Amino acid sequence: MEAPNMQLSDWLARSGWSRGELARQVRAVAIERGEPHVRPDTSSVRRWIEEGHKPRPPIPSILADLFSSRFGYRVTTYDLGLEEAPTVDRALAYNASLDQTVEAVSDLGRADVDRRKFLITAPFAAAAAVGPSRDWLLNTLDRLPTDRHRVRLEDVTAVKNMFAHFQAMDVFQGGGSGRLVLAAYVNEHVYPLLRRTHTTDVHHALAGAAAEQTYLLGWMAFDNGEHGAAQRYLIQALRLTEESDDPALGAHVLAGMADQATLLGHPDEGRRLAQAGRQGLVKAHSAACLADLWTLEARALAAMGDKRATAHAVNQAERAFSAVDFDNEPEWARFIDSAYIHGEWANAFRDLGQPDDAQPHARRSITHARKQNRARRGALSHAALAVTHIQHRDLEAAHVAAVRTVELARKVQSSRSLDAVRDVGRSMRSLGPHPLVKDFEERARTLLAA
Repeated sequence: MEAPNMQLSDWLARSGWSRGELARQVRAVAIERGEPHVRPDTSSVRRWIEEGHKPRPPIPSILADLFSSRFGYRVTTYDLGLEEAPTVDRALAYNASLDQTVEAVSDLGRADVDRRKFLITAPFAAAAAVGPSRDWLLNTLDRLPTDRHRVRLEDVTAVKNMFAHFQAMDVFQGGGSGRLVLAAYVNEHVYPLLRRTHTTDVHHALAGAAAEQTYLLGWMAFDNGEHGAAQRYLIQALRLTEESDDPALGAHVLAGMADQATLLGHPDEGRRLAQAGRQGLVKAHSAACLADLWTLEARALAAMGDKRATAHAVNQAERAFSAVDFDNEPEWARFIDSAYIHGEWANAFRDLGQPDDAQPHARRSITHARKQNRARRGALSHAALAVTHIQHRDLEAAHVAAVRTVELARKVQSSRSLDAVRDVGRSMRSLGPHPLVKDFEERARTLLAA
């Protein structure tokens, strides 16, 4: 006989239910899910609690859903003593089962909210995106309609409205601001909805809304330098987009994965992910997403030193961007504007050592970012401009742009902005000892120490 399950006993006591009532509710949910053979009784609950007997699936997930609904926030099978400690590494897997996907992303969000050390220090796995991107593309291009049983559209609308607020928080304050609040929100209010029943239309809409917010969690973690967590969120967001039947949203998630791979020194993988996203857009239309994917392919190609292919990708991105109509683009595409797109083109040409091509784009990005009061984008584009001045060996102009980078980076919680400051510092030191270099390094040191 196993040791008594005191965790389950404690949750049951807090719920106010009797053992018989819990068994009755499990039976009712099982019937609703089309599994009438699941028929626990009071004796079954006694064995679970007093003898530590672990019930067979799907009972653990049903129990987790029942307690989650009772308390208004996500309770996992691990919390109930019915599963081993969660491993965030399963969030690297693209699960065929939606139930397993919800469990994986719930565990990930829970660990994120609790600031568990094993998640904060989780490494980025360069090869982990290969399988998920392949599975998403194959399943999206060969998608057949599926029937789901009967959450209301009003619930989905509330979730989508929250996404706009959190995305604005990221854009204007940086990924380190608000992510834990978003993680708590999706754990308590969004992921539990995926376990309930819905019509096909509501299921697609809800999965899309959950995918948007899971992607945003990944992007915020990415911007805050927590790449292991970011990668896991992005893979699970990609899986949720398959449920949403929204190829454009899936392509958008692949864009984020491509950006991360290139930034972390894997431009060949970044290029392949961007290409997979473009292929997925065959069944959808988003000029903004297409422009972003071509732009991120250009960033990857520039990191690989391919000047001709980079120029081609930027030209394709310009063509797609000229066709963007934001009135007809989804909310998640609104950040793909002139401030962002010109900034990324500037970075691509900067990486190739072509300052004359990079500077006009950097200045356009800076102008648009200033109008919108977007400090993070302004910091990134000022950093690019500073490096181009260094490439021209114009130290005075580089110092002006570099100081502005520091000033803007101080306004947001973004490790990418801090990395941009460090990158400028490395470039400035290549010009040798000079009072302006020393002045910048002192400003940067103060910021980075803070």
